Amino acid sequence: MKKNFKLYIGLALLGLATSCAPTLDELETSKGTADFSKFIAVGNSLTSGYADNGLYLEGQKVAFPNLMAEQFKLVGGGEFTSPFFSTEQENGSGYIRLKSLVDGNPVMEPVTDKLAIRGKSPSGGPLYTKYTEPIQNLGVPGMRLDMSMAPGIGTVAGNPYFERLLPEGTSPALKYVEYASSHEHTFFSFWLGNNDVLGYAMNGAAESEDPTKKLTDVPTFEFAYNTFITALTAKGSKGVVATIPDVTSIPFMNTVTTARLNAAVEAASGGAAKNVFIATKTGPRAATAEDLIVLTFPTALLGVPNDLKIPYGMHPMNPIEDKYVLDKAEVAAVTARVKAYNDKIKAIATSKDLAIADVHAFLNKVKAGYNYNGVHISAAFITGNAFSLDGVHLTPMGNAIVANLFIDAINSKYDSKISKLDISQYRGVKYPN
Repeated sequence: MKKNFKLYIGLALLGLATSCAPTLDELETSKGTADFSKFIAVGNSLTSGYADNGLYLEGQKVAFPNLMAEQFKLVGGGEFTSPFFSTEQENGSGYIRLKSLVDGNPVMEPVTDKLAIRGKSPSGGPLYTKYTEPIQNLGVPGMRLDMSMAPGIGTVAGNPYFERLLPEGTSPALKYVEYASSHEHTFFSFWLGNNDVLGYAMNGAAESEDPTKKLTDVPTFEFAYNTFITALTAKGSKGVVATIPDVTSIPFMNTVTTARLNAAVEAASGGAAKNVFIATKTGPRAATAEDLIVLTFPTALLGVPNDLKIPYGMHPMNPIEDKYVLDKAEVAAVTARVKAYNDKIKAIATSKDLAIADVHAFLNKVKAGYNYNGVHISAAFITGNAFSLDGVHLTPMGNAIVANLFIDAINSKYDSKISKLDISQYRGVKYPN
């Protein structure tokens, strides 16, 4: 089914990349005090290369750990294998692509051919084609830090992306933390914890029975993070961890603005109505610029009357539902929780003498626009270069940027000299032909 977000997006010219001739220092490489011969990457969808609302081969190939591993080979790094989908099933789970732009409005369409689906789970969800050969990219889309401690996540009733990595007959008691830490490694990257807040925020902080849409409490987060890092460093391995981005600053939360919806309401009502109304936990009220409406809000619902003939979103008696809005109070709560998580991440990483890639600080800088080596990047939907069409995950260029952030942290911590990537060699959002 076609998806048209019906959002006005002004197209901007992509920044032209500029480069300088490398200096002698930039040509020198060394591993410093780290050993990259057996590198593993632990994480969720960001680590796996998930993009455009799906996991598919092109995205897998440019996942940031894969890009890092190529740079590591210059300083003694070994082979780094990812669970790639085959060429025959290159579209993996399926994804969305930009079909066209109509008056500046993006029209999306799903890609549904060449899928890697072998059947259905007990809940009716997909089961993906197995990949059980040895791998080093252990990224599992949807993996949460709290769930990494739980048994059963790798069964057919659990996470299908984890289940595809496990041989038939794997014990249902297996935990992701056990799976990841059992892989022999001399160095690791670790980026978990995003989903412990992201699913909650993307659901407008609404009440839900879905465990992926709940907020992990700080003590549970701290215990799980410390347990995982302790397991990965048990044999003296070095590594790099990443902080959690501000989930309220990504395109998913900042593209459908209150101002745009207000303008739509005013136009639809002939000027009789000027504000959209939202449901909050303290009652309905007019939306403000400090309330964040999710990217997937179905704008076609605006003005549709209910049984009482009250137009949706245009009156406090039929407000936009809580699941579509992260209101001002919820934004503050989510932001505070992310800060608490990051404080724990930094403390635990420091106690284990690990490198820290502060993705949170960097993406906050990117939000308003930033020139990175001559290329303009921002958190703008479609035109910002860094984020893919789902407004959450990274483009190939975004992955190259994150790989460089990790490399900077590693070089600083371990006195290594690992070359960084030229991000101009990687694309942003792919436009229709």
